[in-house]
Amino acid sequence: MQVARGPTPYEQLEALPETLVGECLNGMLYTQPRPRSHHALASVRLSRMLGSVYDSDDAPDGDGWWLLAEPEIHFVYRVEVVVPDLAGWRRQRMPQFPDVPMFEIVPDWVCEILSPSTARKDREIKMPLYARDGVGWLWLIDPARRQIEVFERDGETWQARARAGADEQTALAPFPVVTLTLSHLWAPNRSDR
Repeated sequence: MQVARGPTPYEQLEALPETLVGECLNGMLYTQPRPRSHHALASVRLSRMLGSVYDSDDAPDGDGWWLLAEPEIHFVYRVEVVVPDLAGWRRQRMPQFPDVPMFEIVPDWVCEILSPSTARKDREIKMPLYARDGVGWLWLIDPARRQIEVFERDGETWQARARAGADEQTALAPFPVVTLTLSHLWAPNRSDR
């Protein structure tokens, strides 16, 4: 007698329509629609701010980074698959930028932009996964609260290193040269006009 086998979470991920983002986390497939506009705006603006200094061949002190939006990262090939909002690899660790559909090199930094539909998953499932698999720095950005939290990995746990928000101007590890004007990350409210 043969036992019918259903598709694996990765096979399900591969079959998703392009309108959904899929991740395989702890043996389960998670899906969500593409980000809403406030989420996307914070992502692109942060990428521009950091990239203007670090994502270049003449980065300060030779500390260049490869910064990408929504890369597919395989911590365990075709088993543990994450898609952070932003990720960065120090060029010292990844000197050549590969031409690949997914990355198997653990990023040095990831940033998750929280939304009501993903915040719990980002904090309760992805944060421990990132620590366990060796990501050095994690930023959580909450556009609704206008807040950013910075964490540094300590073994398989996270240590909070900074919290900033609203209209603050601050430099945050691991990007100490860029002073971020946080108000530039947030979409304007009606009262901001």
